Order: sequence, then structure tokens, then C-alpha cells
Amino acid sequence: MRKESILVSVFVLTIATTAAAQTKFSGSQTCAKPDPSYTVAVGDRADHVISLSKDKCTWTRGEIAGIKLMTDVDTIISEDISATTSRDRGYAVTLMANGDTIFVELEGTTTIREVPVSGRGTWTFTGGTGKMQGIKGKGTYDGKYNRDGTGTFTVQGEYQLAAPAARGK
Repeated sequence: MRKESILVSVFVLTIATTAAAQTKFSGSQTCAKPDPSYTVAVGDRADHVISLSKDKCTWTRGEIAGIKLMTDVDTIISEDISATTSRDRGYAVTLMANGDTIFVELEGTTTIREVPVSGRGTWTFTGGTGKMQGIKGKGTYDGKYNRDGTGTFTVQGEYQLAAPAARGK
């Protein structure tokens, strides 16, 4: 009996450790020019503005738990925009091939030379729907903008899915 209890305990511990393991993730996406995009001058100096924009991105590479990432809709607030940089924060809603969604918070900086040239920062999964409900994880993004406002980004990090019982299934 004691031997069976030890085996059951080891089995349960192995499952708990596996469920808590982080899984590596990487992907890339192309983003359309932001639309809409609003900019308001702060008024304290000529080049100081704040903007609010929404962009749509298509994943060219990337999957989570074997499910392909399809599109993102990102809503970004850029603060302290000056002639050379902006401080960005925002939210993304990612649609997956099976119809599930993932919710993301992000923050970073954009380098500007007349127009945005590059952007980099960090992101955090904050939840999702379906199989992605309860997803946790974080990582980084890095990308380049084209003169027309479109961009290409690489994303990497790690994630952990909630156990099926925690998702209510």
C-alpha cells in the first residue's frame, strides 16, 4: 500500500510540474498602416504629441499549443512622442485558426526619424477564450517600420496554458 501511495504521489507531482512548465514561443507578423490614427499636440514644445492608433497585423509565422496564430488587432497609445522616440503601451487581441482569442498587454518604445523606424518592447498574455482561457506568459517584440507606416515584427517569449479543469472543461 505504501509503495502505491508513493507511486501515486510521484505521478501527481510529475503532472503538476508538467502543467506548470513554460513553453517557448516565437513568431513573426506584418502590420498594416495604423487606421485610425489620431495625434494631439501637448502644447509645451513644438514636437511633443500624444497619439492613439489601431493597427491590424497578420501572423506570417507562429503557433501556440499547435494552433496557428492568424491576426492581431492592436490598440496603441504613444506618449511623450518627440522628434526621436515615443513611449508606447497598448493591447492586442489575437485570433487563432480555431477561433480562440488571446489577450495581450504591451509596452515599449519606438525610434523615430521623421517617421517611425523601429519598435521594441515587452508583452504579457492576460487571458483568452476557449483553449487559451487562463493563458499566462510574457516575452519581447522587435520590429521595423516602412516609410508607408506598415511594419514587420518578430515576437518571442514563453507561455503556460491553464489546466483543462481551470478553464471550466
